[in-house]
Amino acid sequence: MTTATENLTALRPFARPALYKVSDAMQVLSLSRTVIYDLIRTGRLRAVKEGRSRLIPASAIDDYVALLEREARGK
Repeated sequence: MTTATENLTALRPFARPALYKVSDAMQVLSLSRTVIYDLIRTGRLRAVKEGRSRLIPASAIDDYVALLEREARGK
C-alpha cells in the first residue's frame, strides 16, 4: 500500500521531502487550503512554523492518513 506522500513523490521522482508547504499538502491529501488549516488548528494534522510559513512534516501526513484509516475501521 502506498502512502499519501509517496503519491506526490511519484509526481516528483526525487527524494521525498521532509517538510511540505501547505500547497503541497493540499495536493497530496486532495484537500482544500481551508480544510488543511482547520486540521492543523484542531490538531488532527501536525505542522511546524518556520518564520511565517506553516510546514507539514511528511510523517504528519502519514499519521493523518493512518488516523483516517483507523477511524474508517471503527478504531
